[in-house]
Amino acid sequence: MSQDTTSTRFISNLTKNTVALILAGGKGSRLKALTDWRAKPAVPFGGKFRIIDFPLSNCMNSGVRRIGVVTQYKSHSLMQHIQRGWGFLRGEFNEFVELLPAQQRIQEEWYKGTADAVFQNLDILRNTGAEYVLILAGDHIYKMDYGQMLASHVRSKADMTVACINVPVEEAKSFGVMSVDESDRVVEFQEKPDQPNTIPGDATQALASMGIYVFNAAFLYEQLIRDADDRHSVHDFGQNIIPYLIKKYRVHAHRFTDSCVGAADGNYYWRDVGTVDAYWEANMELTKVVPELNLYDRQWPIWTYQEQLPPAKFVFDNEDRCGLATDSLVSGGCIISGAKVKQSVLFSDVRVNSYSNIEGSVILPKVDIGRYVTLKRVVVDKGARIPDGMEIGVNPELDRKRFYVSEKGITLVTPDMLGQSLHQAR
Repeated sequence: MSQDTTSTRFISNLTKNTVALILAGGKGSRLKALTDWRAKPAVPFGGKFRIIDFPLSNCMNSGVRRIGVVTQYKSHSLMQHIQRGWGFLRGEFNEFVELLPAQQRIQEEWYKGTADAVFQNLDILRNTGAEYVLILAGDHIYKMDYGQMLASHVRSKADMTVACINVPVEEAKSFGVMSVDESDRVVEFQEKPDQPNTIPGDATQALASMGIYVFNAAFLYEQLIRDADDRHSVHDFGQNIIPYLIKKYRVHAHRFTDSCVGAADGNYYWRDVGTVDAYWEANMELTKVVPELNLYDRQWPIWTYQEQLPPAKFVFDNEDRCGLATDSLVSGGCIISGAKVKQSVLFSDVRVNSYSNIEGSVILPKVDIGRYVTLKRVVVDKGARIPDGMEIGVNPELDRKRFYVSEKGITLVTPDMLGQSLHQAR
């Protein structure tokens, strides 16, 4: 009797037999000074979250509750966040979120590539006894039901399944680009090509890898060992593993449209917030009346660690001195004291003092903004103190002399740029 691969029970069994590995060791250099002191997955996002909360929450909501987080680059804040906010799983139920820093367990080297990061944790993976391994990137913003992808993997009898999404062809140079046959079997893979293959019948779109993979566990272990022995490999899934496998094994594509959660009006939300411009834009999207990413969804919540803070407070209602925020996200612990905030995202414990105007800006936690300050299209990093009377985002030429200004005119301000060295030993 054939198994109903669409049933909830079937998918639940698949997720229970899966271990997820989130690759969260990336430096994220395109985010400039935002990743000087933290790994990209630890960068705050959306007023109260960090980027890594999205793949972690997807795992929780999908029923994948055995998770390893692979860390390497400046991982202290990331590890601290996971320890504080993700320690609620019960080991006696065989549930866990474990941190897997580079330990040189198998080789006396740090992680050399994405495949090597998994290979160096091979003994830990084997000890889980999992039937399937789900490999995830730790640096994208999206909602996805991994259970649907696992079911697709089993239905197609694949050895490996790659999640994919349509992207404009001009953006495809930053991705791994796939070509598939009529059954969605991958027949060609280009890693960050100068001339990407387009989707048949639509020369404006390419089929891009999302950096999300499902493997049959035993098959993955065999291929990681084979790749580790290859002296010519750089030990990367996109550059080495996938191109090798599509020639000899069953590698299938899974469409994000089949497992995206909360898609409204055909909008399948997935963002790579890997540049300052993309990061600012994704945060600004959340200030819309109806944003594409629904953070208020009780059916698919995004979990995180948050401090116990008092409610946001708005004070003064005089004609020239009014505490006000419109089209904005304002988190706990914030005080808007006689200042105006418009179309902005304020993380926790932000203080905006009197007569200041904040517009189109992303203000990370524990920032203190002085009096008579003007900020427009600015990202301010955690802990910065903006002096009284400072204008940022008004004069681009002046800003370039003291801060980082992106291609699209977004100004990034950090404590170090202001001469406030929060990270140096004293």
